[in-house]
Amino acid sequence: MAFLVTSPVATEGPGISPRWTHSAKDVIGTAYSTSSRIWFTISDGVISEVYYSTLDQPQIRDLQFVITDGETFFHDVHRNLKTNIEYLGEHGLGVRIINADPDGRYRLVMEVISDPHQPCVLVDTRIEGESAWLRKLHVYALLAPHLEVGGWGNNGNVARIAGREFLTAHKGGTWLAMAATAPFVRSSCGYVGTTDGWQDLASHFRLTNEFAAAPDGNIALTGEIDLSAGYQFTLALGFGHTLHRAVTTVFQSLGIPFGEHRSRFLEQWERVCARLYPLEKFSGDKGQLYRRSRELILAHEDKNYAGAMIASLSIPWGEARSDEDLGGYHLVWTRDLVNSATGLLAAGDRQTPLRALIYLACMQQKDGGFPQNFWVDGQPYWTGVQLDEVAFPVMLAWRLHKAGALAEFDPYAMVLAAAGHLIQHGCVTQQERWEENCGLSPS
Repeated sequence: MAFLVTSPVATEGPGISPRWTHSAKDVIGTAYSTSSRIWFTISDGVISEVYYSTLDQPQIRDLQFVITDGETFFHDVHRNLKTNIEYLGEHGLGVRIINADPDGRYRLVMEVISDPHQPCVLVDTRIEGESAWLRKLHVYALLAPHLEVGGWGNNGNVARIAGREFLTAHKGGTWLAMAATAPFVRSSCGYVGTTDGWQDLASHFRLTNEFAAAPDGNIALTGEIDLSAGYQFTLALGFGHTLHRAVTTVFQSLGIPFGEHRSRFLEQWERVCARLYPLEKFSGDKGQLYRRSRELILAHEDKNYAGAMIASLSIPWGEARSDEDLGGYHLVWTRDLVNSATGLLAAGDRQTPLRALIYLACMQQKDGGFPQNFWVDGQPYWTGVQLDEVAFPVMLAWRLHKAGALAEFDPYAMVLAAAGHLIQHGCVTQQERWEENCGLSPS
């Protein structure tokens, strides 16, 4: 059974005011499996927000590697290395990231996927370079938890189980655990901006503090990877609603070779993409942009609330957003959901658009309208009235009807109530499509 190490406790808490990362994403990734309730994003060569257990709940700010020689330099992947990203296969949202030293001395080759059946992100990492140079390197995993959609109130601990050392964080009813196939030789929990590992390594090129706990603050977790047995390892970041669940998830994921996870991950995506219309013969890039666009839209459907598709796995102006701004773009707007669903319908997907329509029918308000936007569990976030968002579900119902794709679902009651709402409240809308002005709108 896992137990938390509670001392020594990090000093200089609770840390600086927390912020998210910027919303420009290079990659959105997830397994196409309802049992893998986790989504990851990548920006500038590092993992940015990871969402669990619904896709409107970001749980970390970022996860990256820091590299030093222990004496003369400190490389932050985000700031100091050159990045190239490529997909692992023709289908699927797994990627290979190559982060290279500008002077050509070494490079990190990382393959990033999620466990096909567990809420766990896997980063298979290989360090390349001349052996004499590699022997000098120290590689650290640096994680900034923002559990339950916030940087404040996070608690970090070193945990030990079955002879292994993990880094953990918890807040409320959510836990995360991080470990690798290679053990941590040093680890520390600190407060961001004061005693976190990034500050320590940037100043000293090595960890001079090894704090086992950092309670109730804006925290960061740092672990040095043991490279004595070789320069390849798999890092795992797992989640759960208890410490035992999070740690078990990581153990289970690391217990299977990364290559097997990779094959299953790609097979899941190949199966779903085989059902959609091909476009290779009619495009200038052999259908590459079309395939990735389909997959990107598919990745934005929640795995607990079927049919719930958020606008974007991002937080606009996140580098300036604090805990007070919870929503970001990871909310459901009927406008964005219907546009995503009709795009998939045009690509030959009849099942996802139908799930979206049924989800919207269950979200309709008593007066026939729809909230401006809402969390995937149906809780409204902004409460303005936008009449185009009442009309969009009607149009989706019509398109599915014309395509013969309604199956056993009858949308008549939803359509009738929405049409009545438009007649009673139109044609002036409280807010137009850009959510700023009232009046007549062509949207």
